[in-house]
Amino acid sequence: MKILIDSKWVDKDDQVGVYDPFDNSFIDYIPKADREDVKRVLNAAEKGKSIAKNLTIYERSQILYKTADILTCRTEEFAQLLARESSKTIREARKEVSRCVNTLRVSGEETKRIHGETIAFDSFPGGENRKGYYYRFPIGIILAITPFNDPLNLVAHKLGPAFAGGNSVILKPATVTPLSAIKLAEAFLEAGLPPEILQIITGHGVEIGEPLIKDERIQMLSFTGGISAGKKIVSIAGIKRLGMELGSNSPVIVWNDCDIQWAVDSCVSGAFWAAGQNCIGVQRIYIHKMIYEEFKVKFIHRTKNMTIGNKMSEKTDMGPMITTTEAIRVENWIKEAVQSGATILCGGKRQGALFHPTVLENVPKNCRVYYEEVFGPVVNLFPIDDFNEAIKEANQLEYGLHAAVFTKDVNLAFKAAYEIECGGVMINDSTDFRLDSMPFGGVKNSGLGREGIKFALQEMTEPKVICFYHG
Repeated sequence: MKILIDSKWVDKDDQVGVYDPFDNSFIDYIPKADREDVKRVLNAAEKGKSIAKNLTIYERSQILYKTADILTCRTEEFAQLLARESSKTIREARKEVSRCVNTLRVSGEETKRIHGETIAFDSFPGGENRKGYYYRFPIGIILAITPFNDPLNLVAHKLGPAFAGGNSVILKPATVTPLSAIKLAEAFLEAGLPPEILQIITGHGVEIGEPLIKDERIQMLSFTGGISAGKKIVSIAGIKRLGMELGSNSPVIVWNDCDIQWAVDSCVSGAFWAAGQNCIGVQRIYIHKMIYEEFKVKFIHRTKNMTIGNKMSEKTDMGPMITTTEAIRVENWIKEAVQSGATILCGGKRQGALFHPTVLENVPKNCRVYYEEVFGPVVNLFPIDDFNEAIKEANQLEYGLHAAVFTKDVNLAFKAAYEIECGGVMINDSTDFRLDSMPFGGVKNSGLGREGIKFALQEMTEPKVICFYHG
């Protein structure tokens, strides 16, 4: 595939291969951009900025609607490509395409809701004979850096509101999963997006990332990725708006009055969706001692019945991790935990990039599998009998994206909702539930700002005040 620079699809002699993580089979090559390409991309984005801001609301919304229609007609084509380049099974990939369609359509709707309001200038002495309002205008050039785990929908979460707000975008997709992002760009151009508005650059972040991030022409950087990369970006970005989703270590409280089977099914799905490579995936489950053994038995049974293997099979529940290197990392974290006293209840086995869904208990708090974001198919079980203590444990780590509580007691539900420190609390549902139109983001080390189309759109536009004096 080629990259999009200054309205042209560009190829390069220097290339990077994209491979299926399940069997390491070759899919395609992508250009490996260099610093000269970065200069071209930035100059082109500067030209695209004026074109983007002059698109009418109608034009912006129609481009987004038409792109969504193209994806709807080509769902299977997109899903097949997405499943091959990523960790997603074909069923998971189809769901992601469906969510991407929704993200684009909601973006089209929100284009029409970029509202300002009148300002009561005479509400304070000195403001007499003045009337006015504010409206929101495009922020300018947005640099979007996207991850491998949702390589289509998370791209749409950046492009959709950015275009809705009238911005120019430079997109840097994950090097291991760039193909569905490029295919989405093709759909945007087919839908009528002026090509000057979107630049796509691929290659290794260590070479092209820093000059992009540092450039003063970038007005906003929207990044989804890990905490270490996020900290590096903050240290070099300079004065520009930052939107950062940096992952989590999601806690779940399962209380003794809950629907146990529903809690088990929800948590198994939440823990092992996309091979656990999910920023809001279930990682720590605190279970009331009265139901701990029952929950554990049902959870292990449900986990062992998962079908793992070939992503393209309709029967497969979980595919491989994104690379063998990542699977080895998870394997080493589990070995460390076991050596420190943790018990493997099921799983713990690796076959190349395929890592069997793993359930642990007795995990010491000084182990990485406890206090870091595992980003793999691993979940930790803990017995507990004090709700306040469960909330304290949920809040203990320096992450706060999503949490969940399973209970029929509305008072406990409200207590958890207001006392757990995070961006979202799911009541009687998995931490990995997300509606693409809701505000999405975290506190502490989980990030800065909020995604979700309406909320990202606020981040990607600026208010301007207009004041008339009429003496």
